[in-house]
Amino acid sequence: MTGTLKKVLTHPVLALLFRLYIGGLFVYAAMYKINYAAEFSATIASYRLVPYWAVNALSIFMPWTEIICGALLILGIRVKSAASVITAMLAAFTVAIAINLFRNAPISCGCFHTIEDPISWWTVLRDLSWIAMTLHVYHFDAIFQTDQLFLGKLKRIES
Repeated sequence: MTGTLKKVLTHPVLALLFRLYIGGLFVYAAMYKINYAAEFSATIASYRLVPYWAVNALSIFMPWTEIICGALLILGIRVKSAASVITAMLAAFTVAIAINLFRNAPISCGCFHTIEDPISWWTVLRDLSWIAMTLHVYHFDAIFQTDQLFLGKLKRIES
């Protein structure tokens, strides 16, 4: 039983499904933030963790990082790099949410829209599950990676 469970949990198809899910999730999350950067900057400011002078820059930089990394995951290009950046972003989001939960701040997550349900420990749990998925992608993803297809062709050409 343990061997079968390990085989299922480490299977590359599961990593591919996680990769496509997380990639699509980050592309979807970034689309609203890019279109409504002013609202997103107000959301970032509501967390009270970033200096006021960095809020606007972060509200522009973060969604583009999300959409680029999400697209890279979907396309299978530089998967480990994109998964690493997304894991770091999710870790930062999780810490920011946890800090505001301890402060009892009545703010929304701002993950997908500016008007959402208030943050809760379920939000932290959701982000932790996404971190687990991106770590799984980092370690076990091995199929349908576009850059590996090209590298394989380059190795054949060099020979």
